[in-house]
Amino acid sequence: MDTIPDLGRFHQQGSAQIYPVILSGGAGTRLWPLSRASYPKQLLKLVSDRTLLQETAMRGLADVGFAAPIVVCNAEHRFLVADQLEEVGVKPQALLLEPLARNTGPAIATAALWLLRQDPDAVMLVQPSDHVIASLPAFHHAVMQGMAAARAGRLVTFGIRPDRPDTGYGYIQSGTPIDGSEGVLDVERFVEKPDRDTAQRFVDSGTFYWNSGIFLLGARAYLDELANINAAMLDACRDAVDAAKDGTGCLHLDAGAFERAPSLSIDHAVMERTDHAAVVPVDMAWNDVGSWPALHGIADGDSDGNVIQGDVLHEGVSNSYLRSEGRLLAAVGVDHITVVATDDAVLVAGADSAGAVSRVVERMRRENRSEPLRHSTCHRPWGNYRTVDAGDRFQVKRITVKPGAKLSLQKHYHRAEHWIVVHGTAIVQCGDDRQLLHENQSVYIPVGTEHRLENPGKIALELIEVQSGGYLGEDDIVRLSDNYGRA
Repeated sequence: MDTIPDLGRFHQQGSAQIYPVILSGGAGTRLWPLSRASYPKQLLKLVSDRTLLQETAMRGLADVGFAAPIVVCNAEHRFLVADQLEEVGVKPQALLLEPLARNTGPAIATAALWLLRQDPDAVMLVQPSDHVIASLPAFHHAVMQGMAAARAGRLVTFGIRPDRPDTGYGYIQSGTPIDGSEGVLDVERFVEKPDRDTAQRFVDSGTFYWNSGIFLLGARAYLDELANINAAMLDACRDAVDAAKDGTGCLHLDAGAFERAPSLSIDHAVMERTDHAAVVPVDMAWNDVGSWPALHGIADGDSDGNVIQGDVLHEGVSNSYLRSEGRLLAAVGVDHITVVATDDAVLVAGADSAGAVSRVVERMRRENRSEPLRHSTCHRPWGNYRTVDAGDRFQVKRITVKPGAKLSLQKHYHRAEHWIVVHGTAIVQCGDDRQLLHENQSVYIPVGTEHRLENPGKIALELIEVQSGGYLGEDDIVRLSDNYGRA
């Protein structure tokens, strides 16, 4: 049986600590309609009973010599990220919140700047939060192989041995072995996604590897290279960290400074231009889960090549991915097709049309549709709400409040609300009145009245909210006080 290598032996030799840096800023548009801007693919349970973010966080456990992770994520996702990490018992050292997307180059720079203030010898294990690694022993062994090179100032990446001429990945051409670092090779060049004939030549050569997007970097070495290659990015990131504001268990990077950072990946910002790049070839059953065909390829299928998830009935279907997130999905007499159904959208695509999904999402954005941005269920730090029905001057929502949680003290200028408790117990503040409501009891909140909802119980509170008025948008919320720093 494979065993996890003892990375802890590096610490016995007085070497640098390994700090996982988890990047959780992606949108995952090719996995629409499951992945949305407000709830992207790394927060979804796509391949196991844990989300991709949770799987990533669980790779770096203390018993293999890793410190607690540093997570860089979109400010909009901070409560979701914190909740998911808490669910699997992972307490991050820091949660760095990006006020806007600036790609992986600046994200890694802010983590490196923060880390150097804690440990001048910090070595970062940078991982996207939305990849799958099925062989953890192989992954940990590759990290162990790369440590000596990273400690010597090399910027180490991990190359996946290709088993096919895939045109969806970037490639790394390896060079000669690096002295004193067994299994680590010099990097000759990085190559963008090639055409099929070129990709086949790369695979046949035996010297090219897929670019995994995972890196082992000395924090100081990365920042030194960034200073030489892209000083503007480093300056902006340093200012963003220096002017950052502490929040509840997180650090808000300064928006004005971070916006000045060029929006570049680490590959374009540093790796393709440095003389210190190195690669560790590894077979670790890696997949970036970047599209529905990719997800189809790693899932267990039936005898007809179908992957079926959810409430699905099918007859005469082969080589297809059929997934329902609730409603019944029935498919008859189709082949090589992808169908994904949520409660507000259905995707029907040829199994090889992965790239077209992003183009459809972009079209919806240009048309100012809400479907690329959010699900009908919206998550908040206190729980979630789901829009059940909506029409002219009314909207109906199902609200779930976590035990012990409370919404902000707020008011609305354009709508009144009627709450009916269907499960659990609620404390409702309405103006100067404060009352306890049980199942089947209700309360009316007039327009302009200060109000607050709280769950004092030990089970989830569920209620139906009926809104009525001339404007029902979420921006008609005036928060007067809030436990989550949003007022």
